[in-house]
Amino acid sequence: MTDTLTFDSLAVPMQALRLLALDFPHLPAPDIDLTRIYPDRLTLCFHDGLDGFEAWREALGVLPEQVTHGVQGGGGTRVLKASTVYAGADVQLRGFADVESDGSSA
Repeated sequence: MTDTLTFDSLAVPMQALRLLALDFPHLPAPDIDLTRIYPDRLTLCFHDGLDGFEAWREALGVLPEQVTHGVQGGGGTRVLKASTVYAGADVQLRGFADVESDGSSA
């Protein structure tokens, strides 16, 4: 028999999401991921360039040197990753942009 997580198991990242919405309502809306696999994690993804990623990185106080950079999709997609703790949740930021673009969503 396996342990089944309850909805309450996701309370920490859901509370962080609620506080982020209150503290930063002016920032770009991300794609949001909550999962039972990592019940303390909240992931904010930006697929339309890196402007949203950068706005959230700055707002959450993540230093530029804490951001990792990679590529995927055969080298065609830039990927930025960063993480921080906010309201007790492990907040992961993910940004995606075409390599040939300047990263902006313009």
